[in-house]
Amino acid sequence: MAFAGLRKIRLGDVLINAGRITAEQLKEALDMQTESGGKLGDILIQHNFVSEANLIQALSQQLNISFIDLKKYQIKADIIQKLPERIARRHRIILLDIVEGNYLVGMADPTDLMAYDELSRILSGTLVVSIVSENDLLRVFDLVYRRTEDITSFAAALKEEIKAEEVPEIEVISAEAAPVSRLLDSIFEDAVQVGASDIHIEPGENQLRIRQRIDGVLHEHIIPGKEIMSALVLRIKLIGNMNISEKRIPQDGRFAIVVKGKQIDVRVAIMPVHFGEAAVLRLLDQTKGLLKLDQLGMKENILLKVRTLIHKPNGMILVTGPTGGGKTTTLYAILNELNTEETKIITIEDPVEYVLPRINQVQVNTIVDLTFANVLRASVRHDPDIIMVGEMRDEETVRIGLRAAMTGHLVFSTLHTNDAISSTVRLMDMGAEGFLVAGALRGVLAQRLVRRICEICRTEYTPTVADKAWMEGVFGAKQSSFAFKQGAGCSRCNKSGYRGRIGIYEFLEITPELADALRVSDGNLFTHTAKLQPGFKSLAQSAFELASQGITTLSEVFKITGE
Repeated sequence: MAFAGLRKIRLGDVLINAGRITAEQLKEALDMQTESGGKLGDILIQHNFVSEANLIQALSQQLNISFIDLKKYQIKADIIQKLPERIARRHRIILLDIVEGNYLVGMADPTDLMAYDELSRILSGTLVVSIVSENDLLRVFDLVYRRTEDITSFAAALKEEIKAEEVPEIEVISAEAAPVSRLLDSIFEDAVQVGASDIHIEPGENQLRIRQRIDGVLHEHIIPGKEIMSALVLRIKLIGNMNISEKRIPQDGRFAIVVKGKQIDVRVAIMPVHFGEAAVLRLLDQTKGLLKLDQLGMKENILLKVRTLIHKPNGMILVTGPTGGGKTTTLYAILNELNTEETKIITIEDPVEYVLPRINQVQVNTIVDLTFANVLRASVRHDPDIIMVGEMRDEETVRIGLRAAMTGHLVFSTLHTNDAISSTVRLMDMGAEGFLVAGALRGVLAQRLVRRICEICRTEYTPTVADKAWMEGVFGAKQSSFAFKQGAGCSRCNKSGYRGRIGIYEFLEITPELADALRVSDGNLFTHTAKLQPGFKSLAQSAFELASQGITTLSEVFKITGE
């Protein structure tokens, strides 16, 4: 229905009439609004006077307007973008459809008369108002109002500035208001909006390629021409405190920025490639905080074993997996649990990703010979209870770490291996004696991240004949006992069918039988014995279990098994 006739209704009156809040709560919220400003609905929700769902239901009933669930609504990006972003975000309005001159509009607060008047001035036609969730509304804004047009526009402006050569290059690149700065800011804003973990900036022969890694998968945006690449890399080097004159060797840097109210720590890696220099920017959102151990998604039996081992006074515990598999997140969760005033913890990292209070964190610097091995050797003399080594990279680090674990220290570290069983073999391949590994190693946690199926567009999936044959051959599983799913693609998951990731884990505790196999350096015996351990479940089995429960897809399982 059109909005006319609803001009005198106030949100507070609506909620009181619906029995959702009391007069005292309304007065308290209005006092807060007078003191600090803001929208009344936001204040009521933030202070738990009313839930967003109850607020929406009360408004919908009182105003006799429909509720549109944006999670399930088929978004039309071209329609939504007809309303300028600044208007949409300021007034929390979304233009959903245009039918025979009627504008279907979603409003987070349909009682906002200023928003309605602003919309009436912009759109010439009848407004049909519905109510939508503000959280869902903001999420759709981030998906639809991307920064791709800004990126292209600033890139074009930068090209023109480079061609003009009106001022020295360094002066242009270092100026905060320069097109290159605005271009880089837009790249960061777009990445943060869509939840990217990494930005890849790569030069081609006649184009610049910007790729964002979202839920482990790269998404690409192409900018024609390669003229701006050197200026963009130069700007990144400047703010990352790198050598701007050096283009022949890889460089690493780091800086912090604030994007959309979030404190983002940026790790930079620059490398010379055929058409110039490529840059990879890892984004770490410092405002999210550290996850707790029980928030990582481990099964109860694995979580119990891990908790038991990390509270022992000595020994080594390894976390293994590929780059980007969540190893650092797991280690920080462990350290967060162990970080007490009675415990001295030293970490050796490359680089330090999150700053933890009370913990002595050392940044590796190979230029001054501050290597993992040298810092680990020095750390033992600082009377630590716990040492975390970012990575076991060489024989010397492995030997010192194992000996520290045998002399009263609890040592955590990582390895880049495919599973838990092969990690012990890797240690021996790196020069560690079997008896040393047997005496020091307490357990190995292998992990990967698989994509979750989007809960909104999740549908039934019937395995193909090839799928069924593979499942039976690898897992001895029959299709009839499982309910597989897949994502159809919707606005919430940006048409990908996936939203977010979940960890899968494989845990191997070093039992006396396994220690005996290690002492004689018998890799085959160790592998055979490990697979027979009670309750041992491989990464592939854990992934298949999630697929059989409709949490992830069979294609994600295939990635884990390498099929």
